[in-house]
Amino acid sequence: MRRFFRSGRRAQLSRRMFLGGAGVVVALPIFESLIGERAYADDAFPARTLFYYLPNGINMADWTPNAVGAGYDLPAILAPLAPLQQKINVITGLSNVPAQPDGAGDHAGGTSGFLTAAHANKSETDIQLGISVDQVIANAVGGDTAIPSMQIGIDGGASTGGCDSGYSCAYTRNISWASATQPLPKASSTHVVFNQIFGGLDPAATAAEQQKRREYRLSVLNYVNDEANALKVRLNHLDKAKLDEYLSGISDLEKRINGPAPSCDPVGEPNNNPGLVEKIKIMSDLMVLAMQCDTTRVISFMQANAGSNRFYDFLPNIVDEHHSLSHHSGDPAKIAQLTTIDTWEITMFMYLLEKMNNVTEGTGTLLDHSQVFLSSELEDGHAHHHRNLPILLAGGCHDAYTTGRHIRYFDVPDQNGPPIANLFISMMAAVGASADAFGETGTGPLGQLKV
Repeated sequence: MRRFFRSGRRAQLSRRMFLGGAGVVVALPIFESLIGERAYADDAFPARTLFYYLPNGINMADWTPNAVGAGYDLPAILAPLAPLQQKINVITGLSNVPAQPDGAGDHAGGTSGFLTAAHANKSETDIQLGISVDQVIANAVGGDTAIPSMQIGIDGGASTGGCDSGYSCAYTRNISWASATQPLPKASSTHVVFNQIFGGLDPAATAAEQQKRREYRLSVLNYVNDEANALKVRLNHLDKAKLDEYLSGISDLEKRINGPAPSCDPVGEPNNNPGLVEKIKIMSDLMVLAMQCDTTRVISFMQANAGSNRFYDFLPNIVDEHHSLSHHSGDPAKIAQLTTIDTWEITMFMYLLEKMNNVTEGTGTLLDHSQVFLSSELEDGHAHHHRNLPILLAGGCHDAYTTGRHIRYFDVPDQNGPPIANLFISMMAAVGASADAFGETGTGPLGQLKV
């Protein structure tokens, strides 16, 4: 029996639809032909928020544009953003004073304060911090989705023990915090993230159907092809193409994650160890699909844990690991290697943005209806400053921002600029989670974001 699941109580089709069968539920994109004329109004599509973390700071000399406002030239590290420059703001001059540690421990202090704008209690056991901005937003909008928020990362690791000069690993391996004492661990397995989005159990399925799904690991698509074909007759030609592309994307991801297509014989756990570049791309694809089908509207992503010692030997002329290079002491050879690593990081970020921009929604794109924040726990990895942080804010989020600019808020050496917490207050307001204050320093929305 076909079952079309709807998230709302209204009799007509809602914006969120699901295909169900044989023990699984697959969420679908928003189809314009099912929501009528409202489909072509940007506000018919939900606003999404994604926070993207990079480790070890940035070589700011090759990051910071010389000109302010629109029409600036992209510096070396940001050059990969050129195709979407008009949909991205470069923000400089903001500070995160609460992220300064007590003595040593700048990576732990900066990462714990990355989305909380709160000062971490220096301890390996007595964790005290604050709620993160993504969770404030999730508390406001997460009830409309199957998953209120998703925490995703490339590197795993427990939140216990010490990781940085007397600070708990909870501070260096998490950026999302539900409360002052509750970090939200990230999923670092592509298989786990895939099943979070696409492996949900159909409450109407029998125990035998659910067991069959677990034992045989048959493709999710095998269960929903009949429902997909039935749905197609209700879609216009553009939405039919969207459905085909979406289901093809799920199938491709499953093949990339699981390796060879599974047979009908019971097998062990699928291969879950792609290389670094492929893993970042798979996670990016999964995040786009999660937002596209409205499984979640809030995501945080860590490209690595704080103080990452990763050795990027696949990049040209890299002779040392990242954290060591970040302590460059002004050595031109080390700085050149940092620029190579930083540029690669932005290339991976651009992969995500292009995927989002390729998802058409009404008169705009998924990126147009989103706000995507990127930064690091530090300004420069050698100086360990928590001011003049490297920040990108991509997407207009339903015209909440005027994009395509370099916005410089402060440019006085060795002094702190406005708090990054004020930017977070503006981001909350853009999705309807308004607040007068946030963290330990946020006092109100940040100016200049809309002109």
